[in-house]
Amino acid sequence: MSVTYQFEYGERLRCAFIGAGGHSYRNVYPAFQYAPVELVAVCDVQLDRAETYARQFGAAAAYDDHHQLLAVERPDAVFIVTSYTDAGDVQATALAEDCLRAGAHVWMEKPTAAGIAQLDRLQAAADETGRTVMTGLKKIFTPAMEKVKSILATPEFGPVSSIAVRYPQALPAPDDRSDDAKMIGFLDHIFHPAAILTHLMGPVRRLSYEWEPRTGASVSSLLFESGAIGALHLAAGAANSAPLERVEVIGAGANVVVENGVRITYYRAGADLGYGRSASFVTDDAVAPLHWEPEFSLGQLYNKNLFYLGYVPEIVHFCEHVLAGTPVQKGTLADVREILKLYELYRRLPAGTSATMGS
Repeated sequence: MSVTYQFEYGERLRCAFIGAGGHSYRNVYPAFQYAPVELVAVCDVQLDRAETYARQFGAAAAYDDHHQLLAVERPDAVFIVTSYTDAGDVQATALAEDCLRAGAHVWMEKPTAAGIAQLDRLQAAADETGRTVMTGLKKIFTPAMEKVKSILATPEFGPVSSIAVRYPQALPAPDDRSDDAKMIGFLDHIFHPAAILTHLMGPVRRLSYEWEPRTGASVSSLLFESGAIGALHLAAGAANSAPLERVEVIGAGANVVVENGVRITYYRAGADLGYGRSASFVTDDAVAPLHWEPEFSLGQLYNKNLFYLGYVPEIVHFCEHVLAGTPVQKGTLADVREILKLYELYRRLPAGTSATMGS
């Protein structure tokens, strides 16, 4: 993939940004260097921060009231990266509705909403206005996951039979799961592994899990609508210095593994290592494992976290589809619905029991 720099695009979206926090400073605003974005205004409840970010990232105006921003600037699109209310609601959900009704398309950081009911209201606003809403599901835009998705689609890999995803996240105690504020951490992070699971495997049909009370770790068993099965290991208690995640997908005599988000190994079908008679572990070149990982010595774009973590690809995807007047293909509200179904099931399902996913 050849990258186009911002100033090289012939057409750009007039964009506003709501939110001036640390995450957006590190990972979202800088990604505009490689996207068809003309940043015209920044809004934050702290006006001095909005002014600072506007100066830093080249916007002409700063606001502390998003209604005023929308009325004055009338942007084509708005990026929203905000936090939670004290009660545990996702601030961005209501902000996105306001932006849609003002005529703007919306890119919003996950989580999109705190539940299906809130998502339904946002979907209704999107349907009513005919505007695009996309959520930043960065994991499914990473080069590693895009490569896995393409491998799974090949005849050589065969039908996908199972998946295992490891991600370090605690599930709160049962008595806390009805409290939106106490569920913020889980809501915030379940979007990552759940996006991978549903993107690669499709909707989940049935879930059960076991829960460990000291750390909040859990291991879930999943049945997908396709008939494939999976395991989600939420590995709370893992060392902070350890690689965060691992994904392995099994096909028919083949499997593909992604470790630490950047190391891909494809174990291809067809290797013959007969038991008891094979003197060498080295397989024929035609069926040997394939391995990819970036180098980190050169000042290349692919070894910037903005690219290998998926930030630039997801933002470019949003902008290019809005400019073309076509629906986004990933990070849709339908994708989010599948994730929130899982989230709500974890909230109400006791450990050691099984439940079928609702619609």
